[in-house]
Amino acid sequence: MTASNNVHLHEINKFGSRAERWWDPQGEFKTLHEINPLRLQFIKRFIGIKGARIVDVGCGGGILTEGLAKEGADALGIDLSEELIDIADLHGLETGVRAQYQKISAEDLAAQQPAGFDHVTCMEMLEHVPDPGAIINACATLVRPGGMVFFSTLNRKPKAYLLAIFAAEHVLNMLPKGTHDYKTFIKPSELCQSARNAGLELQGMVGIEYNPFSKRFSLGKDIDINYIAAFRRPE
Repeated sequence: MTASNNVHLHEINKFGSRAERWWDPQGEFKTLHEINPLRLQFIKRFIGIKGARIVDVGCGGGILTEGLAKEGADALGIDLSEELIDIADLHGLETGVRAQYQKISAEDLAAQQPAGFDHVTCMEMLEHVPDPGAIINACATLVRPGGMVFFSTLNRKPKAYLLAIFAAEHVLNMLPKGTHDYKTFIKPSELCQSARNAGLELQGMVGIEYNPFSKRFSLGKDIDINYIAAFRRPE
């Protein structure tokens, strides 16, 4: 599968149509805003962000990309939605956060800049493409030897369907309806196998847990729903 067809156009259109609401911390992407500090917390367990050249694959409207830039990274966010790239650029201009954005696929950027980045992030994106393995391969190509690659995605377990789709989208309205499709969720074993095939070595994995009573997210041991993993490209 080539970069040109490793994309669901309806996914690009779905998220692009909501671009103007991406940066509303109390809006339909509130969850992304709430878990972003946890992502950065996990990333900082493995790398020093300041001064590092980092590409954020599938950056959306730039929430994580801006977070990395605020921590001192030379951050590039890439996405195939022109609307989201425009919103990310605009928000950076409004806040003065110096992150760069480009409309390009991970596969094409990997062909242009192999081993061109100190580290790579790819959050909540793998479950939205036809061939997640191709994205994992591209991320492994983009990172320099000795660099880290971070993925987050959803586990294909009934618990994830009940909480990430039924509860989060239809009961609690934490996410827009139709955000996720259960059959595209990825088991940790599948992610790790694809990463090994791409030459990456697992360094750590945690779950992103939600407490319905405190209405707060935290990092924990439960990887049955949403999880984040760190891999290293050997030198």
